[in-house]
Amino acid sequence: MSGRLLRLACTAAIAAGTALAPVPANAVPEPGERTVAELLTDLQRLYREAERATETYNATEEKLTEQKAEVLRLDTALSRARLSLHDSRGAAGRLARQQYQNSTDISPYVRLLLARDPQHALDEGHVIGQMARERAETVGRLTGSEKKADGVARAARKALDGQLTLAARQKKDRDEVRRKLHDVEELLSSLSEEQVRELARFEEDEITEAQDDLIASGALSDKDGKPSDQGDKAVRYAMDQLGKPYKWGAEGPKEYDCSGLTSQAWGHAGTPIPRTSEEQWARLPRIPLKELRPGDLVVYFPDATHVGMYLGKGRIVQAPRTGEKIKVSPIASNPILGAVRPDQDSEAR
Repeated sequence: MSGRLLRLACTAAIAAGTALAPVPANAVPEPGERTVAELLTDLQRLYREAERATETYNATEEKLTEQKAEVLRLDTALSRARLSLHDSRGAAGRLARQQYQNSTDISPYVRLLLARDPQHALDEGHVIGQMARERAETVGRLTGSEKKADGVARAARKALDGQLTLAARQKKDRDEVRRKLHDVEELLSSLSEEQVRELARFEEDEITEAQDDLIASGALSDKDGKPSDQGDKAVRYAMDQLGKPYKWGAEGPKEYDCSGLTSQAWGHAGTPIPRTSEEQWARLPRIPLKELRPGDLVVYFPDATHVGMYLGKGRIVQAPRTGEKIKVSPIASNPILGAVRPDQDSEAR
């Protein structure tokens, strides 16, 4: 634990061009003015803000990907609609020329008037009716093609405008993440090595106490449920990523953020789930902590900004935060919001 925060502090110091020297007072409050508990509270708050900004960025990224696919779909539909309109206009043009030239389309009517054979007249009448229906169908196709092309063109324009709006929002969200991460680096670079060690010990003690309280409360079952086949595959995928670094917005295979790890694990298990922790909490079936089985997702903080995968025996695998690597942690590493099960309808093995 202490090594982790020390690495973070060193990384931040190098990025800031310092040797763990204090930063100006207007950037962060002087560390000596605060207790270890207050420093840890500030650091955890900054991490949460950075993670919240990351999940917002991820959500925008997902919407932008969907919007780009919609623009492509509509562009394809517009090309087809324009081709259909071109064909319909060609047919209408041929019909107009035929009528103007008094071609065989009109001559059957003349022959009907002059015919002496009644049967022949009826045959000619059938031909005229058929010609009239074909003309009506041609005009109908032309009108329909024009309306369809016009409607698809408007939809394509609207979708493209939506894509441009999302792209601008994505840039704003990305800049917000970078700003939050800079705040983390700024605080860490203001600490001495001894302060970093104290923070690490204090945080570890906090987690141990939270884990003991959770177990003592009876919120967890004494015996874990058995995973489904898909849950087992998701766990094995997540465990294969141990030691890989956390990176905001990453979905593997070399780096992950928290929801990038869980969404990829379940996707490889054959059950696609939402990309962000907020959407995983909002859209997946919720379950009581007592019913946890390996593969279930444990969601953290009131705004669902962090997520890990349950392994059993009160442990999760998670991509914790910037500067850390994917690891196994106590389930109470962060304040628990609840749990969800991606494969609610799948039976345990």
